[in-house]
Amino acid sequence: MPTTPIIITARCPIRTTLELLGGKWKLLILFQLAQQPARLSELRRQIPDISEKMLIQELKTLMEHDLVARTNYGEVPPRVDYRLTDRGRLALPLIEAMRNFALQYENEKT
Repeated sequence: MPTTPIIITARCPIRTTLELLGGKWKLLILFQLAQQPARLSELRRQIPDISEKMLIQELKTLMEHDLVARTNYGEVPPRVDYRLTDRGRLALPLIEAMRNFALQYENEKT
């Protein structure tokens, strides 16, 4: 439990985090990019329930917030990949904490 109360305002840290990382797909995309850069088709295979349209939309949002970077190699056929930025790597401990929470939750449920 936090020792200092968080005042909920339009720019409180929790709201900022939710704006940047909230939603069904963003954390899963960041998690998949944690080990190495990936192409769009690889991300689709790694996250099978996401549509291509939604994946592209979420990647654009993550790029706008400087959490993911896109590299276009200027080749024919086109080759583009996505990687975490240093800012994107800041989310990895949060993802790990969420994973640990879920595992503990499931273990205590049974």
